[in-house]
Amino acid sequence: MVAEGVTGRGTRAPRLADALKAVGAGRDPAARPRRVLEQALVFAGAAFAALYTPGEDPALLCLAESAGVPRSLYGIRDTYPAYGRSPVANARRGGRPVWVGPEEFAESAESRHVPSSGFSLAALPVPGNASGCLLVLTERPGGFDTEDRACLELIAAAVTCPAPAARPEGEEPRPGAFALAMDTGRVSVGDDVLALFGLDPGAFDGKVETLLGLTVPEDLPALMSVVEPDHMSLGERELEFRVLRPTGPPRWLRLRGRLLPGGDGRPARLAGTVADAATLRPDVTDVARVQHLAAVLADAGTVRDVSQAVVAALRPPLRADRIALAELEGERLVVTVLDPPEPESWPELWRAEWRAEWPEAPVGAMPTLAAALREGRAQIWPAGTGLEPALAEVGPGGLAVLPLPADGRMTGACLIGWDTPHDFGPDERALLTASAGLAGQALMRAHAFDAEHELVGMLQRQLLPRRLPELPGAEAVARYLPSTAGLELGGDWYDVIPLPDHHVALVIGDVQGHSAAAATLMGQMRTALRAYAIEGHPPDVVVSRANRLLTDMGTDLFATCVYVDVDLEQGSAWCVRAGHLPPVLRHPDGTTEIAEAEGGPPLGVVTQAEFPMSPLGLRPGTLVALTTDGLVESAEADIDQGIDGFAAELARSDPAHLHLVADALLDGARRSDDVALLLVRYDGMSVRPLRETWTVWRVPEAVRHARRFTRRTLRTWGVGDDGVDSALLVVSELVTNALVHTDGKVRLDLTLAGGRLRLAVADASPRTPVKPTSIGWEATGGRGILLVEAVSTAWGTLPVSGGKQVWSELPAGP
Repeated sequence: MVAEGVTGRGTRAPRLADALKAVGAGRDPAARPRRVLEQALVFAGAAFAALYTPGEDPALLCLAESAGVPRSLYGIRDTYPAYGRSPVANARRGGRPVWVGPEEFAESAESRHVPSSGFSLAALPVPGNASGCLLVLTERPGGFDTEDRACLELIAAAVTCPAPAARPEGEEPRPGAFALAMDTGRVSVGDDVLALFGLDPGAFDGKVETLLGLTVPEDLPALMSVVEPDHMSLGERELEFRVLRPTGPPRWLRLRGRLLPGGDGRPARLAGTVADAATLRPDVTDVARVQHLAAVLADAGTVRDVSQAVVAALRPPLRADRIALAELEGERLVVTVLDPPEPESWPELWRAEWRAEWPEAPVGAMPTLAAALREGRAQIWPAGTGLEPALAEVGPGGLAVLPLPADGRMTGACLIGWDTPHDFGPDERALLTASAGLAGQALMRAHAFDAEHELVGMLQRQLLPRRLPELPGAEAVARYLPSTAGLELGGDWYDVIPLPDHHVALVIGDVQGHSAAAATLMGQMRTALRAYAIEGHPPDVVVSRANRLLTDMGTDLFATCVYVDVDLEQGSAWCVRAGHLPPVLRHPDGTTEIAEAEGGPPLGVVTQAEFPMSPLGLRPGTLVALTTDGLVESAEADIDQGIDGFAAELARSDPAHLHLVADALLDGARRSDDVALLLVRYDGMSVRPLRETWTVWRVPEAVRHARRFTRRTLRTWGVGDDGVDSALLVVSELVTNALVHTDGKVRLDLTLAGGRLRLAVADASPRTPVKPTSIGWEATGGRGILLVEAVSTAWGTLPVSGGKQVWSELPAGP
């Protein structure tokens, strides 16, 4: 358990009594209930504490004040029936505490709204105020022990919730007062508040949006959180924010307010004051800071997100000079965030243990820190305390070490240091202790999420191409981002498939759903499309066969894809769509075009579907962009608006640097769905190959005609005699084999490119020629393939539209 302070191992009740006396002597009576509730977080290990009192309707117990993490994380409600069976109502009626363990809580109505049931709850009547009740909740496995319960009874006896005094009729409102109607967004403010925002009273339209528009963008989410019930509870709100000014730096303002529930036709209102924060003493015990930290941590998905949220929440109000957050892995602290990040700002031992971005500080070299982690409670050392150099240099003016607890163990530590002597007050200790518990739980969740998400991403990447091929006259770049909304495998994929004759197939697709079944089907569809493409089928046949395969599988899932066959020599392409987004073209002049490619249905829906081909014209410098709907579709905008925005972003990019273009397009992706992106820039081939084709007729003189055609063509191309002789030998053997061992058409293709001559003979038989292992002196055949292998630099076979193509490459000098 994390306990407050640095001294005292005995009972906490006396120290709690002293803290409650200090709260009662405070100058702000309106803030006392909140201060008292906060002590439950410090002295009783509570995660949430609240005070309920009857509202305007006596039959309801309404939330009047709260402290700790957001109530929505535990299913706690704003109101409970006064005569119902809730722990709050039972404790109020019976006049004695009600203790609810994890098993009972799991069976309660509140547990239906939370993912875990390992919580304990306590409800205590407020003595001297028969209408009030204290509600407290903890995440510790053991619940509230005997000493915790004694502390809670002291807190229940001390908490009060005075009703706000009514302002006499005709009396002027308080300075800085405002009232915001939650249903209309209309706000009533005085001239002094408008002056703080730099607005002329005569020009103010009464809309809260006008005031929010003057807020510094970085502070707007925190300011909006005061009117989000899921993140904040009824009761006092407080936070600081900045507003822009025509000249000079932004002005700091402080908002204090209370969300008042509506009823009987009246809307809920946020009422309070706004003041110039520069004239007020910073109040680091502000529960709004803890609540805001809890809200941010609830949305933090990774360890880095958690660490940065803690640093941002603690360093400014504490005015610390440095802060570090580290995970405990065995006997080492693996640092996740340092602020400031420069190595020279940290002790020499830390710099010696620097690993890549952050250091890994050995716990054994800092025995004081190791002892704090073993004890599991916050430790604070003022200036001048004798500490080992590795800690003393972190905070020569004062050092705070916060062990981060979660599930009965320490997940890490937070170190906060000051350079000048710092006075540690009880308010700061309360803030540090409350923040440590929140950070520990969040760090544990984020660490598990990081590990599982990395596993999911690794599995997903294994189903995608490890690297893209180098293309003659083009460059391809791809990106894949797994969804951060969950830990299931996605179904997005992409592929770049080199084809004969300087063609390339670009494929991108998406299988319905997020599951292992979707990922498996994605791998099958990618393999099938690649196989059909390599067989030499035209684009519409490739997609049609993939559709037939998917329908024959009998799965309930379907897939969408777009297939583009690009002729890198001619600068032309054919596109086939199956229920997928069309390609987006960025032309060399910077204009973009959403290709008007006629589409067919998704794969796996209709067995005999038609998938028409649409032509695409590519000039050198044209960028072809293919993506999945995860990048362009959102709840705020339909997919047409998303694809238009994608095209506009592509128009602003520099296609000379495809990797930067891909990163810019993915910047700010919502990640609620996985995303695949494929970019190909067509540059045009600097030297086009020379090609000729000859159809071999099945006549007695067929081989002689093929040799004569080859000799004449190579002479025209300027190939030397040695190259011609070798080519004639290869042509003779390949054409003879095709005529003797196959039926149907035979075609001879000649290609000269880059000093290499490619000879290819295509026939209608899928059988690959077999090289004999041995030939006797009396054999009359079987030497053809051996001769081809002997004179060729490379040779092989390719499937082509139900048949095959046997090819050979030879050097072709002048």
